[in-house]
Amino acid sequence: MTEKNTSGRGQRELRVRVKTAKGRKLSSTLWLERQLNDPYVQRAKREGYRGRAAYKILELDDKYGFLKPGARVVDLGCAPGGWCQVAVVRVNALGQNPKKPVGTVLGVDLQEVEPIAGAEIHQLDFLADDADEKVKTWLGGPADVVMSDMAAAASGHKGTDHLRIIALVEAALAFAFDVLEDGGTFVAKVLAGGAENEMQTLLKKSFRKVANVKPPASRADSSEKFVVAMGFRGRGGQSDQDDDAA
Repeated sequence: MTEKNTSGRGQRELRVRVKTAKGRKLSSTLWLERQLNDPYVQRAKREGYRGRAAYKILELDDKYGFLKPGARVVDLGCAPGGWCQVAVVRVNALGQNPKKPVGTVLGVDLQEVEPIAGAEIHQLDFLADDADEKVKTWLGGPADVVMSDMAAAASGHKGTDHLRIIALVEAALAFAFDVLEDGGTFVAKVLAGGAENEMQTLLKKSFRKVANVKPPASRADSSEKFVVAMGFRGRGGQSDQDDDAA
């Protein structure tokens, strides 16, 4: 669907334009046009990832290096599975590198998710009372990384959506406190908006390093950013000393 200039002076990809269709809203047409012209969407199709979001965790891990071979990783709200796909390779879950330790990738989601080679996927509400114990049983111990790309259903009201996702991230963080190994890492999507100060304070008390970053794969017009909290102090080791906030 991509037109190319073949005039002999080199090829240049031109922007795909989508015509409006009967019964389709303008917003849907604009979304489709953006998807078709998004280089990360095109790259994901070429490289076999289930969505462009895979590149967000790739870029975050390239910078902070938390997906280490042998690590036990939990992906909350893992559908459609792009983050799990990345984690499987990075932690050597398939044992493709025999010289490195073999990791574990566990994805959980409310909905059923298509199987992912090297990952163990469970249909689970992580807010359930026994979810943390189930996860630790499946992992065979505590997690080294808890990560979440979850987003609450959009209401169309920016302030409401911001509060909803902050509440979701706080729930994910509470879950991480229950399953993380000392020294572990928490990675989650948040929305910039100013209501997350209390959560940031808690993160800085609970982890040795807290970074707030917008990876290149995150769309420029999106208010999303990601928190990467490393060096979990443990439930009994929270301190406001030695904070290293980025």
